[in-house]
Amino acid sequence: MHALSIPTWIIHISSVIEWIAAIWLIWTYGEVSGNRAWWALSIAMLPALISAMCACTWHFFDNPPSFEWLVTMQATMTVVGNFTLLAAGWWIWRSAKGKAQS
Repeated sequence: MHALSIPTWIIHISSVIEWIAAIWLIWTYGEVSGNRAWWALSIAMLPALISAMCACTWHFFDNPPSFEWLVTMQATMTVVGNFTLLAAGWWIWRSAKGKAQS
């Protein structure tokens, strides 16, 4: 746990908590608005959350070589998350465009 300073840990942990809160708020907005595209966005945010948790786990255990697979998983989840967020953003744009034409 000594791999990062206390202020860096605070930033890491608060970012994860903030991301979880954003997922929940977006899901709730999807329920209130009745627009399932917002649910898709909240689900699309999960790979990025997994990526962040991989980084925190690796740092928590002082970056051991035996946990190098977490670095690979973090990178993979970042790429997957970027594409899922792209798709969710496109879906929201498309659903908003369809409502504007109605």
